[in-house]
Amino acid sequence: MKHISEERKEILLRRYGSKSPGAGPGGMKMPGPGGPRPGGPGGPRGAMGGGKPKNTSATINRLLAYIGRDKYKILLVFACVLGSTLTSLAGSYILRPVINNLVSADRSAGEKVGNLAVGILTMAAIYFVGILCSYLQQRIMIGVSQNALIRIREELFHKLQKLPVKYHDTHTHGDIMSRFTNDLDSVGEMLNNTLSQIFSGILTLVGTIILMFVTNWILAIVIIVTIPFLVYMAGTLGKLSRKYYKGQQQALGAVNGYIEETVSGQKVIKVFCHEETTMGEFEFLSDDLRSKQRKAQFFGGIMGPVMGNLSQISYALSATVGGILCLTSNFDIGGLTIFTNYSRQFSRPINELSMQMNTIFAALAGAERVFEVMDEPSEVPDPEDAIEICAEANRVPGARIIRGEVALKNVTFGYVPDKTILKHINVTAEPGQKIAFVGSTGAGKTTITNLINRFYEIEEGQISIDGIDIKKIRKDSLRGNIAMVLQDTHLFSGTVRENIRYGRLDATDEEVIAAAKIASAHSFIERLSDGYDTVLDGDGSNLSQGERQLLNIARAAISKAPILILDEATSSVDTRTEKHIERGMDRLMKNRTTFVIAHRLSTVRNSNLIIVLEHGEIVEQGTHEELLAMGGRYYQLYTGAVELD
Repeated sequence: MKHISEERKEILLRRYGSKSPGAGPGGMKMPGPGGPRPGGPGGPRGAMGGGKPKNTSATINRLLAYIGRDKYKILLVFACVLGSTLTSLAGSYILRPVINNLVSADRSAGEKVGNLAVGILTMAAIYFVGILCSYLQQRIMIGVSQNALIRIREELFHKLQKLPVKYHDTHTHGDIMSRFTNDLDSVGEMLNNTLSQIFSGILTLVGTIILMFVTNWILAIVIIVTIPFLVYMAGTLGKLSRKYYKGQQQALGAVNGYIEETVSGQKVIKVFCHEETTMGEFEFLSDDLRSKQRKAQFFGGIMGPVMGNLSQISYALSATVGGILCLTSNFDIGGLTIFTNYSRQFSRPINELSMQMNTIFAALAGAERVFEVMDEPSEVPDPEDAIEICAEANRVPGARIIRGEVALKNVTFGYVPDKTILKHINVTAEPGQKIAFVGSTGAGKTTITNLINRFYEIEEGQISIDGIDIKKIRKDSLRGNIAMVLQDTHLFSGTVRENIRYGRLDATDEEVIAAAKIASAHSFIERLSDGYDTVLDGDGSNLSQGERQLLNIARAAISKAPILILDEATSSVDTRTEKHIERGMDRLMKNRTTFVIAHRLSTVRNSNLIIVLEHGEIVEQGTHEELLAMGGRYYQLYTGAVELD
């Protein structure tokens, strides 16, 4: 294996163990749809759930509000926990009269057997009640916790649908997904077991102390003296355990991130012959994980034995002092027996409570991350007098009929306050016209289409459709009348027919086929194993990139939207496929107002108007022939004098 330098090791640990802002799996930057992320190269770091919560009390109150909807069930759970704890303590205490009866010299053998049978039956009845309480407690608590998780999960998902596109552009998909998986799993683990275990541990601890004092106050004081030492040891071991478990999780994340990146990049690794280097780097990360796992497992594993041995010391101490009391103060043998039993189990609830702190901190930190998303501001709501629009009469009752004229008047916009992306843009598209935007990367082409859809709100100026300010149009109505074909295709799990129909759910099968023919997709669909009923998996992984884009175009074709936006729609297909698409596009764009963004200038030659953007400003505009005659920026781009990067 190749030697890994110390500098490279630091880079690996930093890149994969602690991801950089906006990094996706393996620390790679995740580009936003249609171009760079607004506000910078990436979004906030998608940390895993864990660590310490920032606002513990507020988070606890919100979680209690979710489980509080089942407050009667919670009360029943606490009653069952109380019953289970009391029966456990009472079952142990019953041993006192049973043992005293057996060692008594005043009773006959028959009386001893009879009393023993009564004692055994009594203990059996008590423990049966305890088992029943434990069963009911677990059964009811699982139902309560799952109800709370369903509410949180559904509210989180509903919130995501209401968040503006800006949020999705500035947060990685992995970061958002971790809220549904890691964070909610931590919350679920706490709700399932930890709450009832904490209540049970406290009751057991308090009940044990009370019964020890009832049994013998001198021995109780002897045991109480050892409590600070037990608490100190539990806290110290718990702190070390949390520290090394955190390091283990970071190292595990580094290994997983590196594996994910190398698996997805196998072709690149093989092309550049980096197999040896990759294996060496993985071995380093794997060794780092092993080292941290050893410490984490060691300190996590010794908690039980250490606390158990400390309880044995308490047991020996109580047995010694109790024996002396039996000889000198008439302390009964049954009392000594149950007291030594209590002293042995005294450390158990302390140990359990300290061990639960990891789960509690992880759950509260995870809940905080979930609530952070829920507290994000939603999209700007529609005004009460917002209107509906439609391109066809009687399709939407009460909707205003539009022809498709789109006008941008003095539009100025920036994703962040101190950086303006668009500056005083003025463009008017008449119904049925084809408007093309060309320019360098970052010039603001995709930003214009985002503003037309109201994915972002403009700062200055106005965008109107048939003279109606888009801010006065219901957002769902506005977007329902704009069809988009993006550079990044996305297909859903389902049949080809269902994916095309996604553009208009009430479309008939005949309209689906017609849309596929418009997009030049019908012929390849017919060749699929089940034609239009072929099931697509993994975002259409069983199709080529060009075929996926054709389905994307067919989805737009089936929509009766009068406005069409094509954002690099043919960038991912070959030249032959592009010619098929262009013929379909001509049919698709007929009678529709179309905005085209393209790097291939050959695709925009027949546009009614070509807008040349540079640094957020319109530097040239006109038809293909007019712009070539100018000999300016468009001429340079078209002839290759400068590159369209």
